[in-house]
Amino acid sequence: MQGLISEISTLPLLEHYGRVSGVKGLLVEVSGPLHVMSIGSRIIIEGQRDQLVECEVVGFRENQALCLPFGPLEGVRMGCRALVSDIDCHIRPDRSWLGRVVDAMGRPIDGKGPLTPGPSIYSTKNQPPPAHSRSRVGGPIDLGVRSLNTFVTCCKGQRMGIFAGSGVGKSVLFSMLARNTASDVSIIGLIGERGREVQEFIEDGLGEEGLSRSIVVVATSDQSALMRRQAAYLTLTLAEYFRDLDNDVLCLMDSITRFAMAQREIGLAGGEPPTSKGYTPTVFTELPRLLERAGPGAGCGSITGLFTVLVEGDDHNEPISDSVRGILDGHIVMDRQIAERGRFPAINILKSVSRTMPGCVLTEAQPHITRARRLMSAYNDMEEVIRLGAYRAGSSPELDEAIHFHPLLEDFLSQGINDRALIGEGYEKLAQILNDNDYSED
Repeated sequence: MQGLISEISTLPLLEHYGRVSGVKGLLVEVSGPLHVMSIGSRIIIEGQRDQLVECEVVGFRENQALCLPFGPLEGVRMGCRALVSDIDCHIRPDRSWLGRVVDAMGRPIDGKGPLTPGPSIYSTKNQPPPAHSRSRVGGPIDLGVRSLNTFVTCCKGQRMGIFAGSGVGKSVLFSMLARNTASDVSIIGLIGERGREVQEFIEDGLGEEGLSRSIVVVATSDQSALMRRQAAYLTLTLAEYFRDLDNDVLCLMDSITRFAMAQREIGLAGGEPPTSKGYTPTVFTELPRLLERAGPGAGCGSITGLFTVLVEGDDHNEPISDSVRGILDGHIVMDRQIAERGRFPAINILKSVSRTMPGCVLTEAQPHITRARRLMSAYNDMEEVIRLGAYRAGSSPELDEAIHFHPLLEDFLSQGINDRALIGEGYEKLAQILNDNDYSED
């Protein structure tokens, strides 16, 4: 009854409509009652053969509303009736959605039947929680990846970025995190993903056990920019629903770069001026609004966010990477050179940072982590010289020690895709490597 009352309260009192006055590419111009339209308003165009095309208002120009469609424009012609909907895009999530795959509008696409609507309505464009009402991040969360658990420890409610170029193993690491991370619920958003990889990720990356506690939101690369952006909004909305139920939620999104690209398409279509690398100003406005929705809530629940960033041309200072790195609470950097020499996951520990790590690592483990980082840094500084055979043993005691431990630490950082490493085991194994294989000058 409560759900029915909520649904009735959203019904419009009046029906407003305009007419299609022009189509330029994917941009539809609608004339009519502009006083009831605003940025973000939904327009439903009635095309030929009763075809309905849902659009969103992205701008105004010369007494016309500029709209972008959520789907193809086939069947739309001049003079088509354009119904103005005053209902904000919202969903009614329910715990029974776990184990399901949905599209950007919250419709099931896994062939398992309709979804059961919940009693509460959630807007897909919720604002982030007020800063003064949020809890602090919790204790360490087990990501199931040894190198991350040990050297880039993540806390509950933290937001981390995974920065990688194409072909470096980002998707493999993403699958490991989706399957191994300890959480009550996982919400996974595949934004602009290749169509063939969706089923592979669900069957191989997640598996039945992982899917049973997850909801997967999919918007493939062939779908419109609005659908790709909407999929990112829906992913965070579902995470917020389970957070409000006091669950510890893992929110995985692949990738935030494709969300930014979708917003760039929308902004350019609406007439925004391009700035750095063609990205429009709204891209850098929407990124923090989206990413800030993750994190600890006002109650006991939290959203731990892991967002992949596709680094264009391996340039980690390109606009989206630079902006996202400044918003998040840490970054995991994947290195092409490490991948080329066969170590997976190809995480560059020295360039990866967790801003909450110092406060959540066991006191007895900190000296070993510091020593291991120092050894890796010393080897990295002289790596080319060592590989060329130009270094003479005994020239530097610190470098001799780094060379001694290098193969042991490389083996420690390597992990198979189907292996899971507990956070406590990582600290113990690192201490064992540094103590049982202690280096002494002869």
